[in-house]
Amino acid sequence: MTGLFAFTSFLGFAQKYEFASFADYPTPAGDLTEMTYSPGQTDFQLWAPTAEKVELRLYKAGMGGKATKTVGMKRASDGTWHATVKGNLDGQFYTFNVRKDGKWLGECPGINAHAVGVNGHRGAIIDLDTTDPAGWANDKAPRRNDIVIYEMHHRDFSIADCSGIEQKGKFVALTERGTRTPGGSATGIDHLRDLGVTHVHILPSYDYFTVDETRPDVPQYNWGYDPLNYNVPEGSYSTNAADPKARIREFKQMVQALHQNGMKLVLDVVYNHTMDIEGSNFHRTVPGYFFRQRSDGSWANGSGCGNETASDHEMMRRYMVESVKYWMTEYHVDGFRFDLMGIHDIETMNLIRQEAQKLNPDVLIYGEGWAAEAPQLPNDELAMKANVYRMPGIAAFSDDIRDALRGPFSDDHKTAFLGGLPGNEESLKFGIAGAIAHPQIDMTRVNYSKEPWTAQPHQMISYVSCHDDMCLTDRLRASVPNLSETDLIRLDLLAQTAVFTSQGIPFIQAGEEVLRDKKGVHNSYNSPDSINAIDWTRKDAHPEVFDYYRGLIQLRNEHPAFRMLDADLVRQHLEFLPAPDCVVAFRLKDHAAGDQWQDIIVVLNGNNATAETFIPGGHYEIVAQDARIDLNGLGSLTGNVVNVAPRSATILYSK
Repeated sequence: MTGLFAFTSFLGFAQKYEFASFADYPTPAGDLTEMTYSPGQTDFQLWAPTAEKVELRLYKAGMGGKATKTVGMKRASDGTWHATVKGNLDGQFYTFNVRKDGKWLGECPGINAHAVGVNGHRGAIIDLDTTDPAGWANDKAPRRNDIVIYEMHHRDFSIADCSGIEQKGKFVALTERGTRTPGGSATGIDHLRDLGVTHVHILPSYDYFTVDETRPDVPQYNWGYDPLNYNVPEGSYSTNAADPKARIREFKQMVQALHQNGMKLVLDVVYNHTMDIEGSNFHRTVPGYFFRQRSDGSWANGSGCGNETASDHEMMRRYMVESVKYWMTEYHVDGFRFDLMGIHDIETMNLIRQEAQKLNPDVLIYGEGWAAEAPQLPNDELAMKANVYRMPGIAAFSDDIRDALRGPFSDDHKTAFLGGLPGNEESLKFGIAGAIAHPQIDMTRVNYSKEPWTAQPHQMISYVSCHDDMCLTDRLRASVPNLSETDLIRLDLLAQTAVFTSQGIPFIQAGEEVLRDKKGVHNSYNSPDSINAIDWTRKDAHPEVFDYYRGLIQLRNEHPAFRMLDADLVRQHLEFLPAPDCVVAFRLKDHAAGDQWQDIIVVLNGNNATAETFIPGGHYEIVAQDARIDLNGLGSLTGNVVNVAPRSATILYSK
C-alpha cells in the first residue's frame, strides 16, 4: 500500500503502522457497525488503522467497577480490528482502548456505538429489536401537502408546571395526549397538531456531553451542540439514563406518536465538530484523521468550538452518510438539520442527500449555510449558502429575509422593516421569492446576497428567529422603542405573515405562537428554566396569536400558490407591485400552481401608519386584515386601492 511502512520493535511492542497521508489509510468495504449482538456471541469491530494494539474491555455496569474481561483484538488488512466473545453478553458494557506510539489513548466506545451506558463513556451490549415499541414495524410518516417546521428543545417545551405534561423534559412528553394549561388551552402534542405544523425539529438529541445523566433531579440545561455519541439518543431526555434500552425505546415512542398525529420528525445533527478533540471517540481511535488542521499543524476551528471535522476525508464522509441512514432506518427519522453546514464539503452533502432519498424520497435536509470561522477548504467546495444551488434537494436558512425583517444578527438593538426602517424592501422581496433569480428583484440592493443562491424556492428556509438568537418578542422589544403590547403583537404577526407567504419553507421557533420570551437573553444555551421554559399561560392570555399562526399554516396548506416548487413557476406567477417605503406588495396571479383562487394579493406594511397601496383593479375577498386572519372571509373590497393598517398585513384574493 502506498506510503505504508511497518516495523516490529525489538522491545516486543506490537507492529507499528504509519502512512504518508490520510488518503493512504486502508478502509473497509463493509459498514462500520462496531457491535453485533446475538445470544450466542457478540462480534466487535473498530476501524483503527494506525493502532499498534487494541483491547476490548467488558464491564457489568455502565460506569464504575473494574473490567470483567479484557480481550486483545486482531487486525485485518483493511485497518479494522475484530474480536468475538462467546456467550450471552446482553446487558453488559464495553470499551475499546487503542495503543499508538507506545501509549494507550484512553477507553471509549467506538464512534459507531448504537447504545451506551449512563453519560456515554461505555458502549452497551443490547438486542436492539427489544427496544421497538408495539406497532413499530408498521410505523409510517404521514403525507402532507406542505412543509412547516417547528423547532423545539425538549426541556423548553414541557418543563413548565403550566404545561400540564407529566414527563417533563423527556422524549415521551410528546406522547402525552390531553395535556392542558390551567386555563384549559391544549399543550404538548395536541397543541402541535392543532397548530398544523408538519415537521417537528428537535434540537440535538443524540448523546451529548454537558448534562450529567447521573443527576436527573438536578436542573441542568444545554442545547446539546457538544456531541459525544452521534448514534445514540441523549440519556437526560429518557426516564432512566442508566438503562441503555430506555432512551432508545422512548425516542422511538416519540417518533411514533408524532407520526400518528400527522407530523414528521427532524433531527438536528452536529457533525461539524465534537465536544473536544483529545477526549473524543474519534481522536482516541484514529488520532488526527477526523479533524482538519491548519497549515501550521494546529487544529482548525471553523465551528468556533475548538475543532472542525474533515467531511472531505473518506471515512468521515462515510461516517456521516451511515449515521444519517441509521437514524432513518432504526428510528424512522424524517429529516435532518445540519448545524454549520458550511463546514462540510458539497460532495459529502450531495452524497448524504442521494443516499437518504433512496430510503425516503420525501426526506427533508437543510442546514446553516455558514461557519463560525473560515473552514480549511476553498469556498467553492463548501456547503455554504452561496453554493446551495449546487446541492439539489438541500435547503439553507435565509439570513437575508430574517435580517431584512428584524435587523442584523450582530446588533440586537438595530431594527429593519418591522421597525419602519426603509431600505430593506428588496431583501424582503428576495426572501419572498425563495432566493431564486427573479426579474423584479435588484440584487445590488439585497443585504447579504448579490446573486441568487437557490435553484428552486424550496431550497430556502424562511424564518425570523430560532433557538440561537433572541426570540421574536424579545428582539422586537430590544429594537423598536416604546413598543406597546398591542403593537408588539401586530409586529409579531406581520413578521410571520412575511415568513409564511414566502415561497421558501417556513420555520418557527417553539413558543413564538404563544408570544414566548426569554427575558432578553440572546444566547440561552445554558440558561436556567426560568429563561428557557415556555410559559403556556400566554396561550390562555392571547388566544388570537395562536389562531393567527394557525390561520397562516392553514392558508399555506390549502393554497399551493404560496408553495410553488419550481422557480420558473414563481417567475411566471409572482409579481411584485409598486409600493411606498417600508411596504412590500405582491400578487400571485393566474391560479398560480393550480390554486383555486385566481389572484392573491399580499401587502406587508412595516410603517406605524396606514399605507395606501395600488393593486390591479377588481373585486376581492379579504382573508387577513388588521392583525386578524380568517379564510372564511373578513369582508370584501372592490377597486384598485387597498389601505393597510399600521404594522400589519392584508391578504385578499379574487376568484
